[in-house]
This record gives sequence, structure tokens and C-alpha cells, in this order.
Amino acid sequence: MMNTLANHNFIQHDGANITKENAIKGLKAALNFDADLASIMFDQAVIANPEPNATYFTLDHLNVHGVLEHDASLSRLDAHFGNNHVFNQGVFDETKSYWTEPILTAQMLANSKLARQITSRAFNPNYTFTSSIENFSLGELAAPIIAFGDLQTGLVNRTLVEYLFENERLPFELGWSRRDELIDLNSITSVVQIIGEATNLLTDAKNTTAAAQRRGLHF
Repeated sequence: MMNTLANHNFIQHDGANITKENAIKGLKAALNFDADLASIMFDQAVIANPEPNATYFTLDHLNVHGVLEHDASLSRLDAHFGNNHVFNQGVFDETKSYWTEPILTAQMLANSKLARQITSRAFNPNYTFTSSIENFSLGELAAPIIAFGDLQTGLVNRTLVEYLFENERLPFELGWSRRDELIDLNSITSVVQIIGEATNLLTDAKNTTAAAQRRGLHF
């Protein structure tokens, strides 16, 4: 998403010296994120800058493998196979094959995420996907819903999502405009929860969770 903001000049076009002030201003202008949420996102990204006590990051920092960039991307090669920060049509074609309707559901998005993880684990001898990466990956998957979709149902127009990935631009030319409602941390959390639940492969997930809680209380 930061590449997209840079392409529209919501942040520095060259992707250099992205400060907290830049990030807050850019995320507000592009997606109507509130300042607290944008500040949290900056704090998560600035750790990619290896300098101690850094007050900025660059897009190049975000491309370093194993910090925020990770294996099993929806649109990029694993670092083991080559360039891990340039859009790869073959990878994205695999992802899109799980998007089977004009309106994407959280389950379709989750299916594509899980499939990319399986492909990566099967063929990448250096496959790495930690619990921290899982949390970040769920947030990435939620991003198109937050930008273009319904925050309550997790539904989103496939054409808009494909445009975002393939062009690294917001789909203004398709008629999209920034939502009027302010996006805050609660908005993000609710969508991530929808995506997280959709990744569960158990068909009785809710019953299983309840049973596990009862067993825990019994013991």
C-alpha cells in the first residue's frame, strides 16, 4: 500500500524519508485513516529502518526480506526465487484463481492466502512464516476491504482489488473515491478478525472453540 501512496504522491514519490508526519498526512488524504491509526502503522513500519531510534523509513527498507516483507506474498516472488519486491504476474494469477466471483468474500481472500502459503512451503526450502508474519499478513489481506469494501461483511469488488495489485494505484479511474467515514483502529481490527476467522479450515470452528474453552475450564 505504501508503494501505491507514493505513486499518487500522497507520500514522497521516491519513497524516501517517510516520517510519521508524512505517513499520517498521506494515509489521511488517500484513505481517510485517523491520526492514531496512521501513527500505529508508522510505528510498525519504522522498525524496518536498521538505524537505532530511527524517525523515518523508506520503501527500500520495507523490501528487506524477513522484516515486514515475507514469503507467500499474494503478488510477489519469495526472496529465494528472485526479486521479492516487484509485482509478479504469475504469482498474482495463482492468487486470482481463488477469487471466483465479481464480489470477493473474506473466504475467497483467505483461500488465496492459504494457497500461497502452501505453494511457498512446498517449493521454497527457506520458507519462513512466523506468528508475527501471520498477523501482518492478515492485515495486508484486510487492506483492500478497508480501502474499497464493506467493513461489516468483508465483501469487496474484485475489479477494484485486481486494479490495486496490478497497477499499484488506487482505482480512481474506475470511479472509486475515498470513503467519507473515518477509519480507525477498531475498523481495522474488525476486518482482520473477519479475515482471520475465514482462514480457519475447520468446518465446526465455533463449536470447536467453545468445546475447547469448556475443556479448559474443566481441567
